[in-house]
Amino acid sequence: MANRTSKCAVGRDRRPRFAAGTMKLNISYALAVALSVITLAGAEEAVMKLTSTAFATNQRIPIKFTGEGADVSPALKWEGAPAGVKSFALICDDPDALSVAGKVWDHWLIWNIPATTPELPENVAKTETITALGGARQGLNGWPRLGFNGPMPPPGHGVHHYHFKLYALDTVLNLPAKATKPQLEAAMKGHVLAETELIGTYER
Repeated sequence: MANRTSKCAVGRDRRPRFAAGTMKLNISYALAVALSVITLAGAEEAVMKLTSTAFATNQRIPIKFTGEGADVSPALKWEGAPAGVKSFALICDDPDALSVAGKVWDHWLIWNIPATTPELPENVAKTETITALGGARQGLNGWPRLGFNGPMPPPGHGVHHYHFKLYALDTVLNLPAKATKPQLEAAMKGHVLAETELIGTYER
């Protein structure tokens, strides 16, 4: 009997002991994968996007919003801003002007757009501050003038690309109206949570 008991005990000792540990590892792995999927999905949802009802990305800007037309700013709308945004800033410029003007030409500088504002209406007033937009401020463009001035590239110079760049900031900028683009960019440094852009084109 003693021997049989001993053999049984030895038989029991030889049974696999890793099943429970493997199950725990598998559960941990599954949880890690699930969390990764959730994180990635959240990251995708948080991507900021800028659009306009006036033109689609990389499409021609209607003449109404250019120096050949009414020269008013186009309506812009954004979504997907990250958490912690305190204000938005927008810069519109034309890098293709470098070969003509010797510099990137600035068309619009506006900042301290309230964090609760998801859009800019068409024809934003060309004033230092905009009460309808929570006191947002505007800077000097390349002419230099206040507010928005649209595309007006030299005739025959080919297609120019106009970059409407939106910045989500973690602060409200202590920057006076009539600031230049270098001053605005310096003020934003270290405060940009996210950025996106919409590109429109124009040719004369």
